Amino acid sequence: MVLKAAGRTSLVDAVVDQLRAQLTHGEWAVGDRIPTEHDLAEQLGVGRNTVREAVRVLVHAGLLESRQGNGTFVRSTADPAAVLRTVRAAGALDVLELRVALETEAARLAAARRDTHDLLRLRAALATLREEGDRDADADLAFHRAVVEATHNAAFTEVYRFFSVQVHESLVESLGDHEMPAIDLDAHEALVVAVEAGDPEAAGAAARELLRVPLETVRAIAAR
Repeated sequence: MVLKAAGRTSLVDAVVDQLRAQLTHGEWAVGDRIPTEHDLAEQLGVGRNTVREAVRVLVHAGLLESRQGNGTFVRSTADPAAVLRTVRAAGALDVLELRVALETEAARLAAARRDTHDLLRLRAALATLREEGDRDADADLAFHRAVVEATHNAAFTEVYRFFSVQVHESLVESLGDHEMPAIDLDAHEALVVAVEAGDPEAAGAAARELLRVPLETVRAIAAR
């Protein structure tokens, strides 16, 4: 199989697409070591540098994992990029409803599992949010990522990491729309206090309350 493409970037993309197809069609199982760069380069008729760049793309995407001195292994055969494309196509209401589900449970788990580092990070994220203002999407997203990472649940963190791209786009769009409420800093403070207190019920309630007004606003706009 020899891949042909116009230009180096296109050739890397072609190798990425080919390897992704092989993974999703089960040519290698999770945990398998894929062929070496040399072998893949020969199979695909491309240079080793092209294969190396393509593998890096798939490592970053979460499909492959490089282990120093051992080679490259299959981490997942489910393409997270396909999931992400679907999420990106979702509307603001869909995103907010999913945020309520994810972030309420994240808050509960964070309250039960947080450590000193998590609490310091949450306080720092809240301080940054207050400094940057109540319409700063980047600071708000950083705060919510800190809550999710305090769950110490690798699967939860990974799912939210991909989902957060759409969260960020939705935040940027909605915070620029003056029909949408500004970020409720007091509600964020209440969430941090509940996590600090180690109270899962209060943390879950605070997370839900934090998103209640934006959700009600988007539903009202959608019903017009």
